[in-house]
Parts: sequence; C-alpha cells; structure tokens
Amino acid sequence: MVSRVESAAATRRALLGAAAELLDEGGPEAVTLREVGARAGVSRGAPYRHFADKENLLIAVGAQAWAGLGERTGELRTDAELPVAAKLRGALLALIEIGRTQPHLYKVMFSNPPGDPAALARAAQHSQTEFLAIVAALVGEEAARRYGALLISSANGIAGLEVSGQLADEKWGGVTAEDLVDTLVDMVARD
Repeated sequence: MVSRVESAAATRRALLGAAAELLDEGGPEAVTLREVGARAGVSRGAPYRHFADKENLLIAVGAQAWAGLGERTGELRTDAELPVAAKLRGALLALIEIGRTQPHLYKVMFSNPPGDPAALARAAQHSQTEFLAIVAALVGEEAARRYGALLISSANGIAGLEVSGQLADEKWGGVTAEDLVDTLVDMVARD
C-alpha cells in the first residue's frame, strides 16, 4: 500500500513534470495551476496543496532543473576517465543544451522571482559548486571564481545567440556553440 507521503511525493513529481511540459510548450504564460493539475491528472485543488501560487511552482521547476544540472556536472567532475578540459567542456555544453532545447526553462532558471528573488540563485548553488570545482582543477582555487564567472557568462551568451538564431548568421563564419565552447576551454586551459 502506498503511504500518504509517497502519494504526495508522486503528485508533486507529476505536477512538476506537467508544469515543465507546459513551460516548454508555451512559456510561463502557459503555466497555470489549473492547467498543470489537469495535465497531471489530479484534482483541481491538488496543485494548491503543493504550491502557493504560480511563482512558487515555477521556482520549483527551475530548482529541479538546477538540481539536474548539478547532478550532471557532479558526474562529470568525478569521472576519473575524463581529462579536466573535457569535464569543463561537458559542463558548459550541459548548460547550453538546456538553453538550446528548453529556452523557457533556461530563462526561468536565471530569473529573480519577485516574491523570492534569491530562490533560484540558492537552487543553483550545488551546480555552481560542482562547476567551480572543475574550473579550480584547471586554473587553481584562487582563480576559479573569476574564470568560472567568465565561462558561465560566456556560455549564457552563447546559448542566447544560438536560441535567437543570431549565432547562425553568416557574419560569424558558421561557428557553432560547440566551436565557441572549445575556444573558451582552450583559452582557459592555456592560461
């Protein structure tokens, strides 16, 4: 028999999944607690038992994405078979991939919700800690934060250019996001 706690956890997962789907399909405007509940196949009141409002639901979706990215970055960091530069490349491309495939989610992840502006920054901490550990292995502890900020802001810009279609413009000579990440990693690895 399923316990009440297990049932509540399953409902929350279903609601988060439904919200993520709606976000992917139509952006934040498409996400309503009512539509999330309908998509998840639960009662109308169920979403309100888990999330106070849409903002809290979107924060939870963004936090879940940060947790997944943190897990992926941690797997890269602890992979003994990969050279450090390959770990860094993989971590940057994992972030860009979210921007590439789920641009609405990506925007949510980097947002500052009005009710709790630091919520998603807190959710990103584990991912950032894992990322900075990879960077530190390449450039040392002292320089890791400076290079980490440079690399993340560059990856963010690359993702934005790619999603907007501007990266494909012929003025850039047919460069891809992967090409730019390789250039970044090479520059940092040589410094």
